[in-house]
Amino acid sequence: MNWFLKISLAVCLCTMMTLPAIAQNEFCGLTNISFQEGEKLFFKVYYNMGRIWVGAGDASFTTTLETYNNRKVYHVVGDGRTQKSYEWFYKVRDIYETYIDAETMLPLKFVRNVNEGGFKIYNNVSFNHNIGQAVSTHGIYDVPKCVQDVLSAIYYARNIDYNKYQPGAKIPFSMFLDDQVYNLYIRYVGKEKIETRYGTFNAIKITPLLIEGTIFKGGEKMAVWVTDDNNHLPVRVDSPILVGSIKVDLIGYDKLRNPLTGLISKQ
Repeated sequence: MNWFLKISLAVCLCTMMTLPAIAQNEFCGLTNISFQEGEKLFFKVYYNMGRIWVGAGDASFTTTLETYNNRKVYHVVGDGRTQKSYEWFYKVRDIYETYIDAETMLPLKFVRNVNEGGFKIYNNVSFNHNIGQAVSTHGIYDVPKCVQDVLSAIYYARNIDYNKYQPGAKIPFSMFLDDQVYNLYIRYVGKEKIETRYGTFNAIKITPLLIEGTIFKGGEKMAVWVTDDNNHLPVRVDSPILVGSIKVDLIGYDKLRNPLTGLISKQ
């Protein structure tokens, strides 16, 4: 699994579990109020080496409005890479793309092109939600209603109204990744203030239950904070990894859809 998407926004990629179909469909039919054409987000990835935090990587997310199969879509590109001085440890060059239907907020196309420590993956997926199918580079697969890809799920999740939930609630959804369907959830923890390298925010805290992989430990070890405003802008991610721990902070943005009222003070 790609490390920068999981640690930058980390509102998906949870352990597989069985959920009722009606619960899975709860993550369907949201209206976009959190992002817009032209939005750009920039993050710095910090790695803990003993007691020292070092900047080891960068991630960016850009959104443009385009036409795909005669539908207006948000074309979101996620770009993640390690800094050159740390490529000896683990070199990452990852590009993820999703084409999100601007009306339904469901993905129509997903592209994964990654190189992580010399391990390369390319997959191109087209979704036909009317017949419940995903056509990938490797085959044709049945998918459930309202299924997301790993990148579209992040932007879809930014539009969840967390005020509807009590602390501890699980918000389920389904995701298609690596030619498999995962039934996942986001746990809503509550609201609190968080101080980051960018500033201090009123934030919403969520925790995904991660799948154990080459970088991350399984379980609810990761914490994510998004602004408590209509942007639901990710500002801090904190997680242990198999060796050490990482921290991801928002360091810049452009063309937000809504005023950043969650920002209390800037550093």
